[in-house]
Amino acid sequence: MKEILGKAKTIRELLGGAKYSIDYYQREYRWQTKQMTELIEDLTSKFLEAHEVDDERGAVEHYGHYFLGSIIISDREGQKFIIDGQQRLTSLTLLLIYLHRQVEDDEEKKQLADLIFSQKYGKRSFNLDVPERTPCMESLYTGLPYDSGDQSESVVNILARFDDIEEHFPDELKQISLAFFADWLIENVHLVEITAYSDEDAYTIFETMNDRGLSLTPTDMLKGYLLANITETDARNQASKVWRERVAECQQFGKEEDADAIKAWLRSQHSRKIRERKRDAKPEDFDLIGTEFHRWIRDQEELLGLSKSVDFARFIQRDFKFYTAQYLRAREAGVTLTSGLEAIHFNAQHNFTLQYPVLLAPLLPDDSDANILRKFRVVSTYLDILITRRVWNWRNIDYSTLQYAMFTVLRDIRGKSAIDVAEVLTTRLADEKETFSGNDRFALHGMNGRPIHRLLARMTDHVETHSGMASHYAEYMATGKKRYEIEHIWANHADRHTDEFNHPSDFSAMRNRIGGLLLLPKSFNASYGDLKYEEKLPHYHGQNLLARSLHPTCYENNPGFLRFIQETGLPFKPLASFKSNEMKERSELYLKLAEHIWNPQRIMEAATA
Repeated sequence: MKEILGKAKTIRELLGGAKYSIDYYQREYRWQTKQMTELIEDLTSKFLEAHEVDDERGAVEHYGHYFLGSIIISDREGQKFIIDGQQRLTSLTLLLIYLHRQVEDDEEKKQLADLIFSQKYGKRSFNLDVPERTPCMESLYTGLPYDSGDQSESVVNILARFDDIEEHFPDELKQISLAFFADWLIENVHLVEITAYSDEDAYTIFETMNDRGLSLTPTDMLKGYLLANITETDARNQASKVWRERVAECQQFGKEEDADAIKAWLRSQHSRKIRERKRDAKPEDFDLIGTEFHRWIRDQEELLGLSKSVDFARFIQRDFKFYTAQYLRAREAGVTLTSGLEAIHFNAQHNFTLQYPVLLAPLLPDDSDANILRKFRVVSTYLDILITRRVWNWRNIDYSTLQYAMFTVLRDIRGKSAIDVAEVLTTRLADEKETFSGNDRFALHGMNGRPIHRLLARMTDHVETHSGMASHYAEYMATGKKRYEIEHIWANHADRHTDEFNHPSDFSAMRNRIGGLLLLPKSFNASYGDLKYEEKLPHYHGQNLLARSLHPTCYENNPGFLRFIQETGLPFKPLASFKSNEMKERSELYLKLAEHIWNPQRIMEAATA
């Protein structure tokens, strides 16, 4: 083996002035929402541990550091090829592009741009240089639209993960100078770059690091500790069998799902405190369970009632078995739309992973199956309303923003009956500042496209199913060639509306109002999206019921829809023209429809059904 170099580098040192390539035979970029949101949560949480509002920018130099792992490079005559690490470097590049689009100061933009690309003869060359991805990366950097249809797996995932960053980057960081976070990310986050000077050596290093010896996971270490304290052979064998079977079931969802299930269980039943959001505050139960649950259990034997062999056996045979089973039940409902548990699926589509410990919190091992389902419905309905209200009020729903609130929720509903849980959660909603009526100008903007898509899918599906039609929600949320897209009722032509707007920006703000949006097949927008409203209207009649409700014939020979209007009192009516007054009327209709769908009374109804 030739010379091998290993060097710890900051992101500035790694990406500043260096170019990395990926061979054609390398795997695609395959990170999913889970990996991207975990990266954002880890980085932003570490930054916020040190940051204080009144800090000078220079204080960032003394904030804590973060290690992001290693990458393996094959250096071929000065050209760096990534053997291992392209998932992380791609994701970091997307985060840098996001920050570049958010900061306003020219110097801050330049320091970020230098880590994203270099420029020669007026042409950009990305530092992560993969030709097939260049048009996609260009569109993300410039903010111009890009059609992901018929693109490679990598390009599709890159676009989706950038959407994840836009959706889940914490509000808390947006409210302070992002330059602080950018400085910390660039200077205080480190990776180890391991460089070999032949592909053979680079792959040998990769295989050695990944294949020789299997590191014990926290789940493995917890299993060993618990089983070692069960002295009766039969009890130990039974507990081992339960553990092995349940872990295998969890890992069908993903290789880290067993750890996620254990964290959700322990947080739901045993976390008493959470770290305060201030400098030098120490991690508490909720935090420690998330990072080292195997050690936390060792330190909390008295709290958990673990003193005798029978206690350890019970901890696996009853508690672990029950709560991980219910976790898997909730996870399945999160993946697949399940009758009676639809709200869990809706919450999961927002990537709201905090719902799982909250769902488990009120459960008791001797609950009947009917009571378990009732508690699931109560909690998931509350979360559905909370999340949707926050989206409507342009509030973030990411992990970092809502972590403390969800801890207090699970603490307050732990072990309670369905009725008691409903009362607690209804009261919490009544105390919340976010309501639909609090924002009568809800609109589409550059970073809430996916949440609005989900909201329009829910609203459209609700109107249809409560008018006696079959559900098409899955179709409205599908990806691929037959996907649905947000359709603007007004085409993007400010010149058609000069009688009402003096400036294009005023037109654009009104055009994006919620009442001016529909969810329609991509092919519709391609064919009719540029037409005037009066020209589009006949074509709306052949689409979903929310779009059809603009057309007068929707109110003829349509008893199910008319009955829905009568029962709800919602102000549906046909609109022959669509100007500013109609936009405001339609926005008010959508607001009232949202209040109808996400009515807090549903929480108590779920408890008594």
